[in-house]
Amino acid sequence: MKLIINIICFTLLSTILNAFENPKIKLGKFSINKYEITIKEFSEYASKNNIITLAEKNGGGYEWGAGWEKRSGWNYKTPFGKKPESNLEPATHLNRFESEKYCKYKDGRLPTFEEWKLAAYTQVLNSKKYNKGETYTYPSGNKAEGLNSQGILNFDKHVDVTSLPEGINGLVAMGGNVWEWIDDQKGSESLTAGASWWYGAYKTRVTGVQYKPSDFYVIYIGFRCAFDN
Repeated sequence: MKLIINIICFTLLSTILNAFENPKIKLGKFSINKYEITIKEFSEYASKNNIITLAEKNGGGYEWGAGWEKRSGWNYKTPFGKKPESNLEPATHLNRFESEKYCKYKDGRLPTFEEWKLAAYTQVLNSKKYNKGETYTYPSGNKAEGLNSQGILNFDKHVDVTSLPEGINGLVAMGGNVWEWIDDQKGSESLTAGASWWYGAYKTRVTGVQYKPSDFYVIYIGFRCAFDN
């Protein structure tokens, strides 16, 4: 009986994972992925195109410790050095260029900051929860809630994107979980927005954006794609 239950649970989980879609939310002249790009999505792309990421080639990605410390075996497949709890966790340990190539493969691109900002803080679509046309303080509204940030959900790591609630425009994890690469560049650096689980909710506000080296790959940064309509 126990074996049968385990088989049923495994089958249901496999069905859920295989059925996952990352919808494009249309916001006027552009669309943006509802979720951060997941391990599942990037793995399928990498497998089809024989992609080996820099974190894999160089033996691991980075985490903040006593400065930036390399972690052996940490890459998008095994973000914390071991099999992830879910393949629907965000794909991390990818630099700006690797993320951008994925989006181009999907006939998209990285969002500009103006696009990302509009999507994250201004309710463009009709909504029962948010006022259409209003710009809010957080991606969750004027109150920081439901965010994978320190002091809010306190997971102390990034989590399955489907486990987090929808925010403004029906988007998920525009604040917290992981930073997201933005198209805007300044020299050898690219903008990141939304903050990761490592920070408090204050960093998820529009003022919390940070430029980081474009070739940087760490546990804290993921991405989602934008598309021209």
